[in-house]
Amino acid sequence: MSDQITELDIDQIQKRIPHRPPMLLIERVEEIVPDHSAVGVKMVSVGEPYFAGHFPDYPIMPGVLIVEAMAQTAACMVSVTLGGDTDDKLVFFTTIDKVKFRKPVRSGSVLKLHVEKVSAKGPLWKFKGFATVDDVRTSEAEFGAMIVDPQR
Repeated sequence: MSDQITELDIDQIQKRIPHRPPMLLIERVEEIVPDHSAVGVKMVSVGEPYFAGHFPDYPIMPGVLIVEAMAQTAACMVSVTLGGDTDDKLVFFTTIDKVKFRKPVRSGSVLKLHVEKVSAKGPLWKFKGFATVDDVRTSEAEFGAMIVDPQR
């Protein structure tokens, strides 16, 4: 299909998920295979607000934010999969399991967030993912999310 969405830029991401800086943690989503997988991209900059306190003498990206970036990548893949069915919806974590942090992520890194759908049942989705810098795995996690209306 030539009209299949396989990539999202920052403007398209902001139309699909509600996150905004400083909590929008991806700039691009590539290699989208609807209902299956996607790869998010985060350009880790020295200007990130969390570096001031995590840690001033050896700044690293907090692991919890890496997992959040995986979830945002997954949310974009879900949005492409479901189309307009996700308009004005929120996506909340329901579970985070089997998280491992293998290598610190430092300023200047290009963080790639590889996510894959494990299952989907109604509003509940399960994913597995891992993050890399220069093709070296920095972290991994399994996580679940629920798509909800904001008024709930």
